[in-house]
Amino acid sequence: MEDVRVRFAPSPTGFLHIGGARTALFNWLYARHSGGTFVLRIEDTDAGRDTQEAVDVIFSGLRWLGLDWDEGPFAREKFGPYFQSKRGEIYKKYLAKLRSSGLVYDKDGAIYFKISGKPQVINDLIRGTVTRKEEKDFVIFRSDGSPVFHFVNVVDDIDMQITHVIRGEDHLSNTSKHVELFKAFDAKIPHFAHISLILKEHGQGKMSKRDTGALVEDYEKRKFLPAALRNYLCLLGWAPGNDTEVLPIEEIIKMFELKDVNKTNARFDEKKLAHINSEYLRSMPMDEFCDLGFRILLDQGIITQATDREYVFDILSICQEKVRSFEELTNFVSYFFSEDYEFDDVAKEKLAKFDPVKRINEVINGIMDMTEYYQEKLEELIVSLANFHHVKTGYYIHTVRFAISGRSVGPSFYRLLSVLGKKNVLSRLKKALNVFR
Repeated sequence: MEDVRVRFAPSPTGFLHIGGARTALFNWLYARHSGGTFVLRIEDTDAGRDTQEAVDVIFSGLRWLGLDWDEGPFAREKFGPYFQSKRGEIYKKYLAKLRSSGLVYDKDGAIYFKISGKPQVINDLIRGTVTRKEEKDFVIFRSDGSPVFHFVNVVDDIDMQITHVIRGEDHLSNTSKHVELFKAFDAKIPHFAHISLILKEHGQGKMSKRDTGALVEDYEKRKFLPAALRNYLCLLGWAPGNDTEVLPIEEIIKMFELKDVNKTNARFDEKKLAHINSEYLRSMPMDEFCDLGFRILLDQGIITQATDREYVFDILSICQEKVRSFEELTNFVSYFFSEDYEFDDVAKEKLAKFDPVKRINEVINGIMDMTEYYQEKLEELIVSLANFHHVKTGYYIHTVRFAISGRSVGPSFYRLLSVLGKKNVLSRLKKALNVFR
């Protein structure tokens, strides 16, 4: 059995698109599943547009997603260089081979490749058998001396001994050109596998860099978990064969087969991604969740290094089951660190039926009489007040939550009271009386 060698070959355009990240992921998964090699090479032949900053975006995006490469920049360099801009001498050598075979000619300063005129049969591992025929010769070197994508792509795949070319379906139309070139070099043709397109969430057509949610860096900025985005990208065109969607990457690697990749296009669904992200958040070890949350609150200026770390961790520990993403964490917990919070007028109006001033005064008196202040005792107090005044516990829970946070939703009510502490809760309840009056 041949040693599998796959590659991800992005152009440094200044961003890492969701489609590109999914292509990199499927290559990475197949390499890890088969015990093969994942190669990263950079197609930076556009000297006018390519910059180091644009290249760095690719590196950082792949690293953030956890897609480590075995060969390429900053890794093993078996068939380097891995930047096309540095492979000029290699391309000249391969061009000379075509010239000696009489398969190229010059016209208007450009160099053309002579096609065979024969249909090319592509045995695609996802699409099945595809037959295409090139109708006219095509340029492989422009008049300015720069090589064209089709030429360098094939040369690099030959030179780097790539066995499987896994890429987007939009490249299928190019593949007959590439097969012609492989044959012209008398090289072994790799296995092709063309992945379906990712469609826009709303509207028609392929997702582009201008569409909302199309860039990997946006999810990093929005504090999504990289493992959650990676898990979701696995499901765009592939499924594990059961109803399970949230899977450890180790399990996905074991199950991933190219034959199981769907032919039909995948539609992007950010709600599904958000759901998967929330599942990852809830299943994180508590100390890991708190460490990450602490750093985010620090970065956002909600806390400082002087803030009581134990207090912050107590807050984060009661929020984990309710927070759907770290993006909303700051807003979700801000009132824990400041008494200068706003009251939602709509929520306030809904509480009028509970006689909020009466409820708050009853809770203030009850808490002041408490000799022990902790979660279970607080629940006993609310239940006893509700029973005594013949109302539901919700009269107190909804009113008090609003009074001490300005919100109608939040962490578990009794844990919230416990973490805020007796002094803070009493102070906020007294302040809220003025809001309702």
